[in-house]
Amino acid sequence: MSYTALYRKFRPDTFEDVKGQDHIITTLKNQIKADRIGHAYLFCGTRGTGKTTVAKIFAKAVNCEHPVDASPCGECAMCKSIAAGSSMNVIEIDAASNNGVDNIREIREEVGYRPTEGRFKVYIIDEVHMLSIGAFNALLKTLEEPPEYVIFILATTEVHKIPITILSRCQHYDFKRITIETIYSRLADLMKVEQVEVEERALRYIAKVADGSMRDALSLLDQCIAFYLGHPLTYDNVLEVLGAVDTDVFSRLLRSVLGRDVPKVLDTVEELVMQGRDLTQLSADFTWYLRNLLLVKTSDNIEDVLDVSTENLAQLKEESEMIETDMLLRYIRVFSELSGQLKFATQKRVLLEVALIKLCTPAMEVNTDSLLDRIRALEEKVEEGAFAQPQQQVVYVNNNEAKKESVERPQLPNAIPEDVQEVTKNFRAIADETSPMLRNFLKKAKLSLGGENQLLVVMPDAMSAQVVGSEEHKRELEELIENKIQKKVVIDVRQVEEGRHFEDTFVDIEKKIQMEIIVED
Repeated sequence: MSYTALYRKFRPDTFEDVKGQDHIITTLKNQIKADRIGHAYLFCGTRGTGKTTVAKIFAKAVNCEHPVDASPCGECAMCKSIAAGSSMNVIEIDAASNNGVDNIREIREEVGYRPTEGRFKVYIIDEVHMLSIGAFNALLKTLEEPPEYVIFILATTEVHKIPITILSRCQHYDFKRITIETIYSRLADLMKVEQVEVEERALRYIAKVADGSMRDALSLLDQCIAFYLGHPLTYDNVLEVLGAVDTDVFSRLLRSVLGRDVPKVLDTVEELVMQGRDLTQLSADFTWYLRNLLLVKTSDNIEDVLDVSTENLAQLKEESEMIETDMLLRYIRVFSELSGQLKFATQKRVLLEVALIKLCTPAMEVNTDSLLDRIRALEEKVEEGAFAQPQQQVVYVNNNEAKKESVERPQLPNAIPEDVQEVTKNFRAIADETSPMLRNFLKKAKLSLGGENQLLVVMPDAMSAQVVGSEEHKRELEELIENKIQKKVVIDVRQVEEGRHFEDTFVDIEKKIQMEIIVED
């Protein structure tokens, strides 16, 4: 006999075998017990959550000769014929391939004939959203007032595509995604029945990757068992078969990003690509890893929420101390965008590398949530002395030995208003020589006079005033001006008050100087 896939072999036969949908099972069983069975049901939810399975169990239960607590007995002639697919009472239709008006007309004609055996004739229409508009219209009247012996069960993964006229005629049941713990428990029980040795960690990873779908979990497990047939199935085996990446690699990748070590990050990507890892899955798993890190950083007593081992939790707590919350939010945004792009990309590796370089080099981004990270990167460079000016010079003496001698910077005279005017005339050229981040903000700046030797740089909002008004940026601008005119000008950064215009509070000396130049000409 040919091999039967796990998801077919262990498809539930009774309501008690269905996992993760207790809210629906309880309702259907109560209806059967009280003989309050509806004429039309709509089962909707993500793939692999049990819609068609529950529909078949319900069809058996309403026709069962000896139901046990509203579940089919599985022993009577009706149960056996429905399970074997030979019953004339249960008609299963795939709407993806039978979506025309003629197909629905055939159903309308058949509805007129009473069941040859059993109480109800049950029509299960799978993927009902695939029906054409004409087919939906043809179904309306029959769905609203079918004969007393007919039950319609419509199943779909895309309920938003179903006309409201159909929805209003059905009892609506939403099938939830099945939890990781429920899927893991089911897989563990089935592996005992199959007598296959599988690591707990491996089953938990498969349950997580299944994304709430029991069928996906069983298919993935079937695939992994087949690859390592006759051997115990380990966590590393599962990662290899599914092209996934261990959390240790994510930890190493994150630490390289935090160190802004682009070569090391690209080496890690090269290693993963050469191992044949799935980059789309990598992006999704790394986003999940960052999500766990955010939960650890922002919440207390998170152990019960996170489905991770004690060792991984300790590692997450350590890394949460190394990263700021705003950085984590930016990382999650970048990788969430990447996950959507990778599905349709031909150059997945390039997109992944660009995203990781963005994390390492926040200056590449202009989004507002990257500003703090960009400022943080500049502060790190300042601390490392990247912008430090030499305070000593080497003086050579007659014995050819070099000695260091402190040389004080010459005292510069304060600038008088005429010199401030000279700075104003050349301010845009001076601004173009500043660092890229400061240069972008200065494009929005306006100038005013603040005193004898004080130049006011007025920004349009609080955020830009905060960035330009930082000590590092003011010092950078003052030094450039000193080098240009050999006079000292004090820079003061202000902002335009909310609800007011620049001209209401400040004198635009750039405009004033420009007018004087035009008059002189």
